Amino acid sequence: MMLTFLWTDIMIWSLFALIILGIYQISKDAQKRIQWRNVFKSKTAMISAIILLFYFAIALMDSMHFKFESAENNTLNKELVSVLDMGLEHLILNAERTYSAPFALKEYSSSVIYNTTGNVQQVYLPLKNVAKHIDMQQSLVAYDVITQTGWAFLIALVIIIAIILIHGYFRLKKLAMSSARIKTESLPWSVAYITLFLLIFIGTWFYLLSFDYHVLGTNKVGEDVLYQSLKSIRTGVLIGGLTTVVMLPLALLLGISAGYFKGWIDDVIQYLYTTLNSIPGVLLIAAAVLVMQSIMSTHAEWFGSTQERADIRLLFLIFILGMTSWTGLCRLLRAETLKISQIEYVTAAKAFGLKPFTIIRKHILPNLVHLILIALVLDFSGLVLAEAVLSYVGVGVDPTMPSWGNMINQARLEMAREPMVWWSLLSAFIFMFILVLSANLFADRVQWVLNPRSEK
Repeated sequence: MMLTFLWTDIMIWSLFALIILGIYQISKDAQKRIQWRNVFKSKTAMISAIILLFYFAIALMDSMHFKFESAENNTLNKELVSVLDMGLEHLILNAERTYSAPFALKEYSSSVIYNTTGNVQQVYLPLKNVAKHIDMQQSLVAYDVITQTGWAFLIALVIIIAIILIHGYFRLKKLAMSSARIKTESLPWSVAYITLFLLIFIGTWFYLLSFDYHVLGTNKVGEDVLYQSLKSIRTGVLIGGLTTVVMLPLALLLGISAGYFKGWIDDVIQYLYTTLNSIPGVLLIAAAVLVMQSIMSTHAEWFGSTQERADIRLLFLIFILGMTSWTGLCRLLRAETLKISQIEYVTAAKAFGLKPFTIIRKHILPNLVHLILIALVLDFSGLVLAEAVLSYVGVGVDPTMPSWGNMINQARLEMAREPMVWWSLLSAFIFMFILVLSANLFADRVQWVLNPRSEK
């Protein structure tokens, strides 16, 4: 067993390091601390932030891979397994033959078999890996689910009490050591505790029941839908988070340069992003993805496994989305830079002979930070939805990589069959809806607090 990092693993852990660095910088600046404290005074923002952290934690667990080498049939197999895969190994091993509904004990579709007399019969075959502890008795399923729900509630209650006690201890210790006695409005910690308790309870409930049931059913090839939904979180977070990081340097450089230097530089940059905006976004992305697919097919020897191939395709998709999504932020930064560059203190800095890049670093960029943060948080949810749309039309992530877009794409035919298979689409929709809604609600609060022109 050897720890192995894919390219996207390195990028998401780098993003995590940037977030930690940003939190450290905020903690050292009194004004920024007050601003972000105002963000989290909102109960909605507190709930949304905890949910986003929960999603990001799952993505990090799925971004630490180990390579296992095994010899089978005189061939060396190298398999990449993440920490999340290790925790959900039972869902991988307990695959079924075909579709099964949530908490079902039999397959969803009937199968044709021959009975002992040689006659043909259509029967619903029992599932192979569920409810063995109750001997597959349908009458005991409800009682068993209620019992395991009680255990999940108790486990979650113990964990949240421990968290409250530890957090309370450090809060009291901080208050006791603080020399300043300035009274500040407390954050809505009770709402945070309730949200955290619900997330722990739901996660524990799903995890306990997943050993004995397919909580969200199985797909066409018998794979557990809960496992697919959880694995898709990493793809959604990567697309939403890393694409914003890729597009940020380009938008900053071109937007500020166009607004500050004006003249022919402004004309060239305006022509560039106007031309990009005139091309339909989906067509531009689809063309770039198809070119990428052609190159990867021609040079199959570049990739050691299908997982590495899928990872490189995801990495290219992130860069393609980043290179085509910067125009909106660039236009916004150009307009704001044009306005700031006419303010008196910037004019005075020019009169004192300060170099342009010094003026940009000290006077222009600090006044654009609120716009950058607002745009990044708002773009996150849009990019998560973009991945679903691109995968739905067949130009998104690799079909072998779990993603909500691939789940929705596969559900097209499932919704049209009889009987209808609805749980794959519903699961992908709920997981994606919660992430996008949380990002949008958090972005609204960030915009309200950090925007200097908003009415407080």
